[in-house]
Amino acid sequence: MPVEFLGIAATNNGSETEARTGAAFDKDYTLRLARAHEEHGWDRVLFAYGSGSPDPAPAAAYIASRLDTLKILLAHRPNVSYPTFAAKTFATLDQISEGRLTVHFITGGSDHEQGREGDTLTKDERYGRTREYIEIVKKIWTTREPFDHEGEHYRFHDFVSDVFPVQQPRPGVSFGGSSPAALAAGGAEADIYCLWGEPLAKTAEQIEAVHAAARAAGRTTPPRIQVAFRPIIAPTEELAWEKAHRTVAAIKERRANGDPVLSRRHRTSAPENTGSQRLIAIAESGERFDRALWTPTAAATGGAGNSNALVGTPETVAQALLDYYDLGVDILSARGYALLDDAIDFGRYVIPLVRAEVAKRDAEGRARGPQTLAEAG
Repeated sequence: MPVEFLGIAATNNGSETEARTGAAFDKDYTLRLARAHEEHGWDRVLFAYGSGSPDPAPAAAYIASRLDTLKILLAHRPNVSYPTFAAKTFATLDQISEGRLTVHFITGGSDHEQGREGDTLTKDERYGRTREYIEIVKKIWTTREPFDHEGEHYRFHDFVSDVFPVQQPRPGVSFGGSSPAALAAGGAEADIYCLWGEPLAKTAEQIEAVHAAARAAGRTTPPRIQVAFRPIIAPTEELAWEKAHRTVAAIKERRANGDPVLSRRHRTSAPENTGSQRLIAIAESGERFDRALWTPTAAATGGAGNSNALVGTPETVAQALLDYYDLGVDILSARGYALLDDAIDFGRYVIPLVRAEVAKRDAEGRARGPQTLAEAG
């Protein structure tokens, strides 16, 4: 099966290890970073969402209008706009990008962060709202006749959009979460299910949970699986591990100094969302797993988001990614700590190795022909 690579479309050069040097929306840097991804073999970039961050939709439109092939994953929180409005925004962006849009729906794992924009629902209630929201957006994208909706969270009448996506029947829907409520919603509605990087055995369990949720929702085809990591690469193993320890030291120093931007994003209290709780539990059980997975980066950020690292030479990290590919992961998300330089290095030295090996395996599979059910186990 083909493999895709997802990078990050940051609007400034700040990261967990480095304070930004310009405005929150640095237009020149945003374009420079996205162009680096397009020129170095990445398939798409994520425009993330934060309560006080620049609005990702116009930032994505800005990039889409200036680059030719790079695809867009747009993060969106259902609490910030009505689904009729959002569906039109997404369709317009798909038109601007000429069919390069996927939408990542974020339910929100922190009551405090959600409350910053007036969202007072509980986490499980938010997942119910997200599922209803996605259902509405999909219908708006694909329905040419006016319709009414009477749901638990949304009610409207006689709505039909006058703008539709380029992609037919519609753009893709991306989703993430590890709780039972998340699995139920994403298993039913997601085209892509996003996981944070965990040890191989735990990732296999997560994938099976997603497949089970999809079957429970009556689906015959499960979502594609995406897994996210923070790669730390260098020409030798020794240099890579030295870089890894410098990275954690820099994260800890910024947190100890009370950096205001980092403090708002990485709360020091115990996380509410299941995904972050899993990352912390894994970090507490050990630092190194499988070929290259390293957990101190997750521990240093309190399990904030995509935070487990893959450490080693390009060859080591590529082989580690292929281990996840062998589990059924066909979208590999990676984001370094020096955003621009790491995107270039990963694109130059890791992506070609993974693509070449995937092509080789696919060719060998075609040569063998289809397996019987007994042969497949």
